Amino acid sequence: MGSLSIVDVIKAISDDKSLVLFNTIALASGNADTLKTTLKLTRKQYYSRMAGLTSAGLVIRKKGNFFLSSFGRLVYDAQLRIGKAVENYWKLKAIDSFDILSAGPQLPAEEYSRVIDTLMNGNDEIKNILHRYDNKDYITPTQKEKVYI
Repeated sequence: MGSLSIVDVIKAISDDKSLVLFNTIALASGNADTLKTTLKLTRKQYYSRMAGLTSAGLVIRKKGNFFLSSFGRLVYDAQLRIGKAVENYWKLKAIDSFDILSAGPQLPAEEYSRVIDTLMNGNDEIKNILHRYDNKDYITPTQKEKVYI
């Protein structure tokens, strides 16, 4: 496998059928025949999507069965986080309306923090991420210079 980019990984799971295939492998590793019939994919759809997932390093094949690679497990975890963010989209939009970085009247940092805690109650992972980015020093100058492609 040559050089791999974020774009390559996202392309591999970008369409609905590829994402369902990826998630199915994550939840219940399986053999080719079971995956094809369960997901109702044509032979061509199945093999082209599996080739994309494999070349992106997301899945590996062992004795006829497909499993997530270590890299695939990390991407799967990131995809679950994105799913949580999508589920909370409107709450996040509400938080944006109180954003202390806005040009309008600014909400005190303490109040802004309480808004996050109230709206994201029960979603500690999202809450922690939002609080982390409140601290402007969280992103180091080195990280700001690094561009991922």
